[in-house]
Amino acid sequence: MEAELAALEQALLKARAGELSEVRRRDVRLTAGYGDATNRQVMDDEARRAQQRCDVLSTLLEALRAARS
Repeated sequence: MEAELAALEQALLKARAGELSEVRRRDVRLTAGYGDATNRQVMDDEARRAQQRCDVLSTLLEALRAARS
């Protein structure tokens, strides 16, 4: 059981890192002024959704770690 929980934690960490990378990439593009107003709005929405997914994954990681201790 412990091995499965460790594997789950690693998968959640990897997913969160991917979402955080997406948030940062979108933020860089926004601050650099890429695209027109419509494209920037889309990028902002996508970055917001990626941040929400990252937050959910962080909450799941915290709950998993609390359950393991």
